Amino acid sequence: MSEITLPQRLTLLLDESPLNGIQRWLWVLSTGGTLLDGFAIFVFGVAMPLIIAEFHFQSDVVGLIAASLMFGAVFGAGLGGVMSDRLGRKPLMLIDMIIVCAGAAASALAKGPTMLFIGQLLVGVGIGIDFPVSSSYVSEVLPKRNRARLMVATIACQALGMLLAAAITLVLLKTVDSMQNWQLFLASEGVIAFLFFLLRLSAPDSPNWLMARGRFAQAARAFIRIMPEQREAVLQLTSNIGNQSLASSIARARTSGISILFSRAYRARTVLVAIPWFLMDIATYGVGLFTPIILGAIDVSGKRGGVIADDFADARGSSAIDSFLLFGFLLGIWAVPRFGRIRMQVIGFAGMTCGMILLLVAVHLSNSSLHIPLVFTGFIMFNLLMNAGPNSTTFTLAPILFPTQLRATASGFAAGVAKIGATFGVFLLPILKGTFGVPAVLGMMAAVGLLGLIVTLVFGREDTG
Repeated sequence: MSEITLPQRLTLLLDESPLNGIQRWLWVLSTGGTLLDGFAIFVFGVAMPLIIAEFHFQSDVVGLIAASLMFGAVFGAGLGGVMSDRLGRKPLMLIDMIIVCAGAAASALAKGPTMLFIGQLLVGVGIGIDFPVSSSYVSEVLPKRNRARLMVATIACQALGMLLAAAITLVLLKTVDSMQNWQLFLASEGVIAFLFFLLRLSAPDSPNWLMARGRFAQAARAFIRIMPEQREAVLQLTSNIGNQSLASSIARARTSGISILFSRAYRARTVLVAIPWFLMDIATYGVGLFTPIILGAIDVSGKRGGVIADDFADARGSSAIDSFLLFGFLLGIWAVPRFGRIRMQVIGFAGMTCGMILLLVAVHLSNSSLHIPLVFTGFIMFNLLMNAGPNSTTFTLAPILFPTQLRATASGFAAGVAKIGATFGVFLLPILKGTFGVPAVLGMMAAVGLLGLIVTLVFGREDTG
């Protein structure tokens, strides 16, 4: 049996330690990107009817601007993962919030489609960077027994972001009777990002990443900051650092790179972490971003009263529906560690498909008393099981399936592929709606859910390591 190395000893010390207040706070700081992701989706969805009314954009322009948020996330996720594995987790966790602030400011001050596109593109870049960085950071600073639940809780903050956005937009729509409300909506993204930037300044970098780069002295200091109660044990372990351990760690660090994801050893895992996430994001972002517009098109209230009044009604309906996103994540926090990632992913995709089918039925029963109950049941089933299943599992798979040297790269690749799906969804949906109507949108979402179910069943594997 091979001798346990220093990095392994320190990792075991972290894995087996009890969860403390410092680690809980570091988890809170890591949720900035996922919270802003949900916040940006909801805010832009509510802002969109006001933007369309002011600038009179056509459906293709609306789709392009909406897609810019997702396209930026594609670039950000791919870049953020690779750069995080090379430069560290903390620098990227600060840079991404600065980028979101810049994008939010540009969006709020936009006078036309070009600046809106650029602003939302930057917001997407910042959020995209944060996805692989935060998932890797959480997996590297928390004890093993708490890791799975808190990683699901990290992506659950996407729903909290939506609910926070719902509260802010509803207050503004009710108290500020202005068509320029959309500027306040988009500016609020920057306020939240700046707050996270300030709070993250005091966070340590990932000790596991520091060890993987051979920087044991810095890793020891990071371990002590994260686990002050283990100070003596850490100092004792790091008092005699062997050259052999150092050399082997540096050698392992140099083997990282995106090409390794497609080697025989990791190819199946790469498919598993990327393709279902791609399919899920087509539905997640498409439906999430256009929920207010879909509700308006289905006409669940039967009362219309001007652009602002209509936007308020649709925002209120969206917030009620999106509350089930949080319930779904809470269910996922309990169910994913208990029943396994793959099983919950399968259940979730099946529920998403059934939810869209119910909405299709509701559209064809527009004059029936069952119309409104079926609309809300379909949306609720979609949101609840999506977040209890694939929206919880896809975010957590890559950090579990890949080693430290590849963790952020793999997470970034998977998130980047997912955001390509999101870009595809948000760009195509308004065009589909404008050309073929809401039933075509719902049918596409049902097909995507079914395909996600099939891919997960074919490539799925459970890995508790």
